Amino acid sequence: MTLDFDVVKEAKSVIDKEIIALEKVRDSLGEEFRTMLELVLNCQGKVVITGMGKPGHIGTKIAATFASLGTPAFFMHPGEAMHGDLGMVEKKDVVFLMSHSGESTEVTQLLPVLREIGCVTVGLTGNIRSTLAKGCQYNYEFPEMEEACYMHLAPTSSTTALLALGDALAVVSSRARNYTKADFGLHHPAGTLGKTLLVKVSDIMHTGDDNAEILTGSTLRSAIVEMSTKGLSMVTIIDDNRKLLGIITDGDLRRMLEKSVDVYNVTVDDYMTKNPKFINSAEMAVNALQKMNDMHITCMPVLDEQGAVAGTVLMQDILKAGIVR
Repeated sequence: MTLDFDVVKEAKSVIDKEIIALEKVRDSLGEEFRTMLELVLNCQGKVVITGMGKPGHIGTKIAATFASLGTPAFFMHPGEAMHGDLGMVEKKDVVFLMSHSGESTEVTQLLPVLREIGCVTVGLTGNIRSTLAKGCQYNYEFPEMEEACYMHLAPTSSTTALLALGDALAVVSSRARNYTKADFGLHHPAGTLGKTLLVKVSDIMHTGDDNAEILTGSTLRSAIVEMSTKGLSMVTIIDDNRKLLGIITDGDLRRMLEKSVDVYNVTVDDYMTKNPKFINSAEMAVNALQKMNDMHITCMPVLDEQGAVAGTVLMQDILKAGIVR
């Protein structure tokens, strides 16, 4: 195919037009935005987003962003709404209806039913004199903008502007609710970020019978057997009160064997690393990973809230859990 125009220049023109649209929306924000935000924050039910065609696709993302940031929300397809999905809408909900022209039949036909339900309706449109705007209790009118499509037909600038407005509402609502990283992690437990924010050292450490530990005064041979039996790369030396006295790693053992140390007659106290670095069981696993990276080690003893040895955490177990920084 032979192209008779500069494709890179054309692509930049598309993006430039969308940037201009975003700037117009940004500059238009004022009391209408504050009103919409207050409606969201005071909503006792759910935020419902509906729209047809391209705005509908954008609406799906906006609803997902609201939910992701702590505001209960869902997208309702206007066609499916008229065939039963309106049953999900309650009087205590806030419904955002999106149509740039304000004349989308699938969207405007919802208005009489929503009025009967008694929920709050907000129109997001580019025409304040449209059927949609006249039928909603509240409205936001987009400033006039040029679609980035070379034919000025396909929703491009308008849908980008709609997405940005939705993001602004969702993000500002989240901040107003004091939504935290921990809250975010709770709602995203399967993702890497969720694991980073939720998984604690206590969740992945080796503890109880699975931990390699040995009492002070034990022979080095006993430490080797304990480490081998538990399949760990470190053995922790404790006293009768489970106080941390030291550690011996598999690397330490290799160096001892290379020097022909009599493992049957020397004790762990003679060769252990005393006062080793440790981490508390209540710490986030990602913090343990950071500490190990900083110290160039691959394992650490874990202490409980009383300062007693609780287990061992290995770098490989943190990485296996999908926790990376």
